[in-house]
Amino acid sequence: MKPSWPRRLGRVGPPPGGVRAEPAGFSQVRFIGDEDEQGLARFYGELPTRAPTSTPDCLRVLALSGGGAGGAFGAGAMLGLTQSGSRPKFDIVTGVSTGALIAPFAFLGSDWDEHLAGAYLGDQTSVILDWTTLRPGAGLYASDPLSGLVRRYIDADLLVAVAAAHAEGRRLFVATANLDTQKLSIWDMGAIASRGGPEALMLFKDVLVASASMPGLFPPKMISVATEDAVFAEMHVDGGTITPLFVAPEPLIVRRAQQWAVREVEVYALVNTTLEPVSAATPMGVVPILIRSFELMLRSTYRNALRAVGAYCEINGFSLHTASIPADFGGINMLRFDHGLLNNMFEHGAELARNGRLWTKVR
Repeated sequence: MKPSWPRRLGRVGPPPGGVRAEPAGFSQVRFIGDEDEQGLARFYGELPTRAPTSTPDCLRVLALSGGGAGGAFGAGAMLGLTQSGSRPKFDIVTGVSTGALIAPFAFLGSDWDEHLAGAYLGDQTSVILDWTTLRPGAGLYASDPLSGLVRRYIDADLLVAVAAAHAEGRRLFVATANLDTQKLSIWDMGAIASRGGPEALMLFKDVLVASASMPGLFPPKMISVATEDAVFAEMHVDGGTITPLFVAPEPLIVRRAQQWAVREVEVYALVNTTLEPVSAATPMGVVPILIRSFELMLRSTYRNALRAVGAYCEINGFSLHTASIPADFGGINMLRFDHGLLNNMFEHGAELARNGRLWTKVR
């Protein structure tokens, strides 16, 4: 198949409006933001009606937010839960942005803690936004460090493990934002992994990179899609541009979750930033103004997203547990990926989890 139109502005174009295209060889591996009831039922209809965990009458959901370098807090929290012996086996894990990078390891469990720690504390992480990688173009920074980080820790063995968990009835979802359509894509990563082979591994990694590609900082990730007679390219960026945290697609937020017909559902929302305002004088300069504005955007949108999750849980009678970076750890720069900050946030999350102070039960 040939591209649907000549390359313009350095890219292959997206599908025309109203045309549904998918990655070649992959069907029904994502939910697109405005799908109808039938599409929604198809995507969520295969979720387990009874949880496959050791507590059969309880289904556990973990939602991992974005937050830039704040992801080190969430990664540390996962290891701290392991160390305290209080880490649940989650039936459903969702991830956005930096939360998408945590999500596969949180989904697979404690056996993958070493990989999760390496992803946030290793040498590759500290150079993600290093000045030496400045490459002004489609983004200020080159995508190589981020892509290299994903390539190092997402491999064929992980793909096999995710596929096995998917076969058990567990689900792993990651969100990206399609810039061409301005719609959310929620990818079923277990369905992708179940396809197996190099193509599945490549798409799995591409989705993670796309979800973590903060627009303006990193180039968008182009994902190739096709119909029967044409090839297109969709431009995907950080899912947090649409939703920084999700338990279910937006059309489900104000409805009862009929597909989760179990006695009890526990939702754990882990927010990788501080939610409370931090008062400080902002220097008169473009960089500090951009950073403070980014932090303000994070806090306000994440509080709203958490309220939406809370409303969804209240409508359905779900238990909700929340965690976020404490206010006394405020003043940090979520765009600063240096070893000192990452280690501090990682250990802070781990300590809270080890001491049983990570989660706050909302209801």
